[in-house]
Amino acid sequence: MANTRKAGNKTKRSRGSLKSASQPAQTSQKPLPDEESPHAEQPTASRYQNFAKLALRRAEGDFVMLPCTLRGNARRLHVRQTLREDHVQRIYRRRSEANDKFSKLCGSAYAFFRGTSLLFYRDMAGEDAWMPTVLTLGDVHPENFGVMPSADNTPIFGVNDFDEAYYAPFTWDLKRGAVGFLIAAKEHGLKKKYRRKTAKALVKGYLKGIAAFAKDDNERDVQVRIDNSPKLIRKLLENARRNRERWLEKYLGPKREGFIASKDVVPLTSRIDEFQKLVTQYRKDNVSEPPARAGDFSVKDVAEKKGSGTASLGLPRYYVLIEGLNADGTDDYILEMKQARRSALAGLAPPSQYQEDGEADRVVNAQAVHLVGGDPFYGKVEVNERSFLVRERSPYKHEIDLSDLSKDEWYEYALICGRSLAQAHALTDDSGAVKGDIEPRILDAVGNQKLFICDILDFALEAACRLYRDHTTFASDYKLGAYETIDVIYD
Repeated sequence: MANTRKAGNKTKRSRGSLKSASQPAQTSQKPLPDEESPHAEQPTASRYQNFAKLALRRAEGDFVMLPCTLRGNARRLHVRQTLREDHVQRIYRRRSEANDKFSKLCGSAYAFFRGTSLLFYRDMAGEDAWMPTVLTLGDVHPENFGVMPSADNTPIFGVNDFDEAYYAPFTWDLKRGAVGFLIAAKEHGLKKKYRRKTAKALVKGYLKGIAAFAKDDNERDVQVRIDNSPKLIRKLLENARRNRERWLEKYLGPKREGFIASKDVVPLTSRIDEFQKLVTQYRKDNVSEPPARAGDFSVKDVAEKKGSGTASLGLPRYYVLIEGLNADGTDDYILEMKQARRSALAGLAPPSQYQEDGEADRVVNAQAVHLVGGDPFYGKVEVNERSFLVRERSPYKHEIDLSDLSKDEWYEYALICGRSLAQAHALTDDSGAVKGDIEPRILDAVGNQKLFICDILDFALEAACRLYRDHTTFASDYKLGAYETIDVIYD
């Protein structure tokens, strides 16, 4: 167990340096303060640089031990330290919402999978370094595909979460996606046979998509809309076509004068002037050609949004109400500002010439690369020296209800998501930094497709079993209060 020190105890315990990923660092625990504090008294423990070195060695061909080989208590401690490290600021600064996230992760293995990307990728450090590099999504699972607003303010379907986007081997998205579909399908009652078929369908859809884009080179012209979408997606798009005026009333009430206070929405009307300056700066830096409906970007109200997301739960998030052209509240729109964070793949993906730094910049770039004619409001802004992502909170944002899918629809949905992922990767050489046609290189690297699909499925089955074990030990640790503390280093 990690050494502990109670508040006020003058005894110090030393922490040994981490020699390899298989040896969890011995750290001390610092109890959370009752109120927000800007900094810990001691530096917090981090294994980021250690894993970056490990990933580099593996990418170069060295035989190294990865944490996926750990068992028993060693694995339990690795999970604990990784999650503390990944959530250090949220635990220390925002205790209630950090607890909300950990409680949510306890609720199901699927929620745990969605909220622990860093844990997942540390098991893959440096893997597949010889494979073609693309701008990956970084967090592929069934609910990171959905409906979003297009530049023309109409609903479109595609990949819809770019928070973890990073340059990495194309296989990284397929591996995480296959695990995500396996776990989600099990949670929704599919038997083992159909769970495996669903995970395979994601890869099959991807390979068919890559082959089609290699042949036609039309990835820049494809947009999944109501008029050309498969039946399963058409229903989703049609349901997303809500009346904007009615949708706004959910947040603003019938008078549409400002945000209504609720458990999850806390009005910050006194900060309108502050956010007006932020919006003005955001517009200057990001929106060179705003859509006509954007108006003058005049801020009417501000609210803090609580309880949103899974991976990002506990990070600061704001809703900013902007006055529309009609000035009567019927066409107002909401900009969402969400604190960006470092991708879970950073320091773990094999090094490449395409790696990029930054937080919100990285996410904004990924949206521009991965989506054809996407949300024109996508951008970034600095809030109190922190990087925030800006996007429209649209009535069109909608995701499929996994509980409504039959086993055949699960298979069909996975095929569709695989093709959407293929388009996102194919767009890497059109809008991203990767030069030359990426699709032929991917197909060449895949080689024997039956063997490739079998390899991805075998990886996913093994990773899913490991995740179930991790989830069990995490839930036990959570009940014992393991996530009420952060790891700090003592001299």
